[in-house]
Amino acid sequence: MVLHKFGDKLYSGLVTTMTSHLKEISKSIEDAQGGLFLEELNRKWNDHNKALQMIRDILMYMDRTYIPSSQKTPVHELGLNLWRDSIIHSSKIQTRLLNTLLELVRRERTGEVINRGLMRNLIKMLMDLGSSVYEEDFERPFLEVSAEFYGAESQNFIECCDCGDYLKKAERRLNEEMERVTHYLDTKSETKITSVVEKEMLANHMMRLIHMENSGLVNMLLDDKYEDMGRMYALFRRVPNGLLKIREVMTSHIRETGKQLVTDLERLKDPVEFVQRLLDEKDKYDNIINLSFNNDKTFQNALNSSFEYFINLNPRSPEFISLFVDDKLRKGLKGVSEEDVEVILDKVMMLFRYLQEKDVFEKYYKQHLAKRLLSGKTISDDAERSLIVKLKTECGYQFTSKLEGMFTDMKTSQDTMQGFYNGHPELEDGPTLTVQVLTTGSWPTQPTVTCNLPVEMSALCERFRAYYLGTHTGRRLSWQTNMGTADIKAIFGKGQKHELNVSTYQMCVLMLFNNADRLNYKEIEQATEIPASDLKRCLQSMACVKGKNVLRKEPMSKDISEDDAFFVNDKFTSKFYKVKIGTVVAQKESEPEKQETRQRVEEDRKPQIEAAIVRIMKSRRQLDHNNIIAEVTKQLQSRFLANPTEIKKRIESLIERDFLERDNNDRRLYRYLA
Repeated sequence: MVLHKFGDKLYSGLVTTMTSHLKEISKSIEDAQGGLFLEELNRKWNDHNKALQMIRDILMYMDRTYIPSSQKTPVHELGLNLWRDSIIHSSKIQTRLLNTLLELVRRERTGEVINRGLMRNLIKMLMDLGSSVYEEDFERPFLEVSAEFYGAESQNFIECCDCGDYLKKAERRLNEEMERVTHYLDTKSETKITSVVEKEMLANHMMRLIHMENSGLVNMLLDDKYEDMGRMYALFRRVPNGLLKIREVMTSHIRETGKQLVTDLERLKDPVEFVQRLLDEKDKYDNIINLSFNNDKTFQNALNSSFEYFINLNPRSPEFISLFVDDKLRKGLKGVSEEDVEVILDKVMMLFRYLQEKDVFEKYYKQHLAKRLLSGKTISDDAERSLIVKLKTECGYQFTSKLEGMFTDMKTSQDTMQGFYNGHPELEDGPTLTVQVLTTGSWPTQPTVTCNLPVEMSALCERFRAYYLGTHTGRRLSWQTNMGTADIKAIFGKGQKHELNVSTYQMCVLMLFNNADRLNYKEIEQATEIPASDLKRCLQSMACVKGKNVLRKEPMSKDISEDDAFFVNDKFTSKFYKVKIGTVVAQKESEPEKQETRQRVEEDRKPQIEAAIVRIMKSRRQLDHNNIIAEVTKQLQSRFLANPTEIKKRIESLIERDFLERDNNDRRLYRYLA
């Protein structure tokens, strides 16, 4: 027929025949009742497809030659279009089909089992008829109905569930919808339906969920509910600004609890416990971020900035962290493996990084290290050196050069003592002297306090001085008796013998009782010339501390007054042969000591600020006031937070000393001169 130019007739005949055939099919589908409706539609669709294949094969020649030249629709596509217009868009089938499909989805959502295979075939039919048919006839109404369904359901859930349960339900619904897409919907629908669930179940209730009373994010943080927080993180990262809100609430909670921690006067009584609490808090939130928040860097940064904020609210944090290290390196790390020591030191370094006043920490650390080294109380030289290496890595060579000098002095002193005794073999019978020679610049400066040593010792000290100055030229020695210790043998009333480990001051006091039975406070003070505050502490620790009371005093009381009289306690007993008598000492600094340390820190900062100003001006040649302040603060922030008023004073001082000058026209502009 095509060859004989009847292609047109053949094509129009095909259209007419197919249309009339589909009208009959349409009627039989319409007549199908209830659940048979979809099955009938599916069966007829399969038949139609088979028929189309056969017709296409029979009319192949027309399909290949006549149709392209006359620009008509190819046979297979024609068949699909006619099916769409006659069946799917027929007034009696279109709405019924949509409602039936949506009803099946609703039933599946409420827990019923439906025929997924049938659903898949019919949805695929809509997709085969063209994406617009699938979208217009099914997808758009499906999304609208879903939004209504989840809007209502979320409202019910939020009224009766706590936050954790609600999130579980939301997670389950999301997973169900994704599963539904894989079973019988177009894959392109996945993002659309999940965003409906996210909007209705999560975004619309986000703030209420995060702040939910007794079960929101703050409660999860307090109770370490890792799983619930992990779910919240995973769900809210799908919602615009979801993670931002979680982060904000977490940050404000950490800041609030941290602020309470560092301003609670009860907690500040014990520095070691205070720092331990900080470390516990840090561990807690590190775990939460690691286990629940996917180790998210933005959360880690928020945690760090929160810690930095509240640690610096307590001006004594640098001192407390140093006291914590002191406690650990004296006794806290005894018997702890090397790896665990490293872990604790790393944690201390992490807190150190948060400090704005690192130079204050250095001051205290130096004092505490000096006491540990001189009293031989450090449990491990390796741990000490390891921490110094960490500080060096963090802050550079200047920060630790003096600390390293302290270790060198201790080693050199051992060699010096060996040389002294090798050169004086005749001294081996009498009292033994161990001297630590400390380089002035490396150790914390101590006021040189004179104190009258017992005759036996002062002669020995003079021999050492002569030996030392004979082997080193151009050096001066000044005795720091306030930092020494002594071991003395004592025999009490009933012949009980003990070896007492005391401070140099305590030794001076006790040796007086070799030549006197009873001495009053004034006599002791005159004989020893020990400063009053130190003498009182020293007497208090020997006369008022139970189990260490080698002296007795009259009248008996806890404090020492200038009218007290002292005598040896003949009844002193101890189950130990060696008795260590500590000095009553305040662990934390007293107010005046604190002020003094503060002043020393301020003094040390001045040259650093000036050096920074000169460095900056040397490279810039001229700069205005605000920029100098900003640059200096930035340069020094690894050591301390420079005070703008102090920077201004240092600029004035440099102008007076002709390093800088002010511009004649603009008083806020400075020029470099030197």
